Amino acid sequence: MDAFLSKYSPYIYAVLRIVVGLMFAMHGSQKIFGIPGNKPTVPLVSLMGFGGLIELVGGLMIALGLLASYAAFIASGEMAVAYFMLHAAQGFLPIVNHGELAVLYCFLFLYIAARGAGVWSIDTLTSRTGAKSAVQN
Repeated sequence: MDAFLSKYSPYIYAVLRIVVGLMFAMHGSQKIFGIPGNKPTVPLVSLMGFGGLIELVGGLMIALGLLASYAAFIASGEMAVAYFMLHAAQGFLPIVNHGELAVLYCFLFLYIAARGAGVWSIDTLTSRTGAKSAVQN
């Protein structure tokens, strides 16, 4: 039996991809530009600066659906590294070490990497077969 929203699945997935990509890009823009929120920036030539660059560029690529699988795979890896380097030392469980967001982003991006950009994406617009398979997913 199909879920009651299954006919909208490709479009709900597209909204998920767009929202998650934009949210991730905002983390990068905070690190690099201090906005939104007037936050202190980090040096671009640092581990946090490199992470911010991945977040900003990768998040925008995911939101636009531009090489989304590759961008999401890299972003997933960055979040795994962030979890184990910054959070895991404070306790194993994400709820204890405040790493829930890193874990959620990691697995969301891994799913996007496996599924691809889907509808409403540059990847689909530039690929004849991509448009057909995106709607069937």
